[in-house]
Amino acid sequence: MPMTVRDVLELPALQQAGPRVMAGRDRLDAPVRWVHVAEIPEIADLLRGGELVLTTGIGLPPDDDGLRRWIDGLAAVGAAGVVVELGRRFGGTLPAALVEQARSRNLPLVALQREMRFVAVTEVVHSVIVEEQTADLLAKDEIHRIFTELSVEGAEPRQVLREVTRLSRRPAVLENLSHQVLAYETGPLSAEELLDRWETRSRAVEVPSGTGYEPRSGWLVTGVEARGNRWGRLVLLCDQEPPARTSVLLERAASTIALNQLVARDDSSVERQARSSLLWSIVNHSAPTRDVALRARGLGVALEQRRLLGVVVRRRRPGPGPGVEMNVRRRELLDAVEAAVRDCGLAALAGDVDGLGGAEVTVLVALTEAESDEGALLGLSTALTRAGLRAGSDVVVAAGSVVRSLDLARRSLVEAAQVADATAHTAEPRPFYRLLDVRLRGLLYLLRDDVRLQTFVERELGPLLSYDERHGTNHVGLLEAYLVEGRNKRRAAEEMSLSRSALYQRLQLIERVLGVDLDSSERRLSLHVALTARDVMRGGGVSGSAG
Repeated sequence: MPMTVRDVLELPALQQAGPRVMAGRDRLDAPVRWVHVAEIPEIADLLRGGELVLTTGIGLPPDDDGLRRWIDGLAAVGAAGVVVELGRRFGGTLPAALVEQARSRNLPLVALQREMRFVAVTEVVHSVIVEEQTADLLAKDEIHRIFTELSVEGAEPRQVLREVTRLSRRPAVLENLSHQVLAYETGPLSAEELLDRWETRSRAVEVPSGTGYEPRSGWLVTGVEARGNRWGRLVLLCDQEPPARTSVLLERAASTIALNQLVARDDSSVERQARSSLLWSIVNHSAPTRDVALRARGLGVALEQRRLLGVVVRRRRPGPGPGVEMNVRRRELLDAVEAAVRDCGLAALAGDVDGLGGAEVTVLVALTEAESDEGALLGLSTALTRAGLRAGSDVVVAAGSVVRSLDLARRSLVEAAQVADATAHTAEPRPFYRLLDVRLRGLLYLLRDDVRLQTFVERELGPLLSYDERHGTNHVGLLEAYLVEGRNKRRAAEEMSLSRSALYQRLQLIERVLGVDLDSSERRLSLHVALTARDVMRGGGVSGSAG
């Protein structure tokens, strides 16, 4: 941390001189960038801000107006403070005009009762400042090296946060625009302490765009964005305002998370890698259709003149974060799916494909005209259940629409991944899921990470959420009960344990805070969708550790 005026005054050399603070006592914690010895009235023209000026006063203006202008010049340039040695010019006390002007400008002014060697102060302070600058350079070099490696390795957010916490020794949290925790590292805290009432606490912390420190909460915050679109915030919890290199650390971590350009792949057989690579080519349109068809035929699966069905098989309960155990689980599931495909006699490509969200195993089934897509899905689900993975309970089998062209295969695969995502909020176990099984809640779950949906929720509900936070009320819960009960005021009042009159008053308050008319069916629909979306986004999982 940089030295402050208070730190300088506590040096033995200054303490022996009997320092007395005459003005600016509440600014003694201002940082000192340099110490400057000056005996000329035009010293302000030579400063850049942050300097602590030492003087005997022998060269200062002789009149009160000149002394006031001298103080004004120092305050205007942002000097950290002034230390005046008494005796040579001012005798035993400083001029009243000098003291009064320093107080009016809230500039720290210190009088020394005894003589001292100024060099005893400048040597110590300058050595500390140079050491701090050297430490900053070394720290920034280490930060650059570490996060360059993490970028090249395609590190997951949790890995990045682990390095942030290790280097800063502070808890770190990654959140989205709806203030949901996406990943975290607890540092010296417990997970409960770190995440307690996180959304409420986070909503209360606002910093300008870029990186900023909020003193009231002790949070250092920077935005996480890619291609100019901000999609989250990275937060470091600090006891006090951190040094500049900590801001550099947080910004570089945010850039690494946003980049996320490389992903490590599992070791597997050459044949399995070939199937996965081919599916990846289909998903990303990275190879001509004819080449894809030829490669598939070489793997024993004919895709031409077939009805194609995209399928995603995913565990119902998420496994651990990135690491050896997760890779083992993915290989086990891929083994089971490949075996089920063989048992069913399906012509299909199965593989581990990046680029489809959280898909664990991706399957492209090639059906003849005589084969039923529903029958193929039921057979796959039954085979997985026989292998000990109960479809609908242990694993989700999600399918896209049937397409008749290899050019459209990607659409079916992407649709299957979206259906699999949406089933996280489907309570009823089924052998398999199709797009028709995904209703409004499922649709909102698909869009939960979309900045536009998060912005919509904040626009619709933000004022009321902020009002509840400031006043300790639950008008958002009341609004939800009112809409869920189909505007039946009696049932809504019973649900919230309120009298009818109190309910009416609070509904009127909600209308004022949100600036809406609850008699408008369109506004009610918009609010109901926003409440459902908020519930879906709050129900998403987070990743973290107590390291």
